Amino acid sequence: MDSNKGAASMEVEETVPAVAKVVSKPNFKPLTAHEISDGQVQFRKISVPNHRFTPLKKAWMDIYTPIYDQMKVDIRMNTKTRKVEMMTRRDTPDISNLQKCADFVHAFMLGFDVIDAVALLRMDELYVDSFEIKDVKTLKGEHLSRAIGRLSGKGGKTKFAIENSTKTRIVIADTKIHILGSFANIKVARDSLCSLIMGSPAGKVYSKLRAVTARLAERF
Repeated sequence: MDSNKGAASMEVEETVPAVAKVVSKPNFKPLTAHEISDGQVQFRKISVPNHRFTPLKKAWMDIYTPIYDQMKVDIRMNTKTRKVEMMTRRDTPDISNLQKCADFVHAFMLGFDVIDAVALLRMDELYVDSFEIKDVKTLKGEHLSRAIGRLSGKGGKTKFAIENSTKTRIVIADTKIHILGSFANIKVARDSLCSLIMGSPAGKVYSKLRAVTARLAERF
């Protein structure tokens, strides 16, 4: 009897495990472009060359609509300073939109069509590369004229062939050459143009271009 009483008195206390409190993570909303810049308005100004003033007037609505409606960036033409001015708004979703719009307008000023230049707003990996013929080879007089003729080809055939095979767009403005495309494609197009400047016949450039573009197609 005594032993039963002792066993009853020596009951082991069961420890109840403490339930750990789950702390909810704070949910911070992403900062807007206006808040990232501490409420300061950011500007970009693009100069308009004399020969692009009339094309800009004609294509103004095609340039204005995607910048204002889609990228949420204010844009205006300052006729006194002859510059296109852009600035961020309170509802601009991304701070990089302003630079994309500046690149788009700059590409149009270089001579690219609006349809081609608008791709700079929609794709991140595109950019414009520029160089001059004299950077490749010092040419003067008729030699320079023949080099420009080789780049274009009869009726622009050579230029179109390079554009279509490399998925780029090329503008030949006197001795300056501008290429719009991705990094790898611009490199292929630039190599082909440099070969033509150095004096290679178009047929040889075409065959090399076919081999390089076939390799690029296999890689991607």
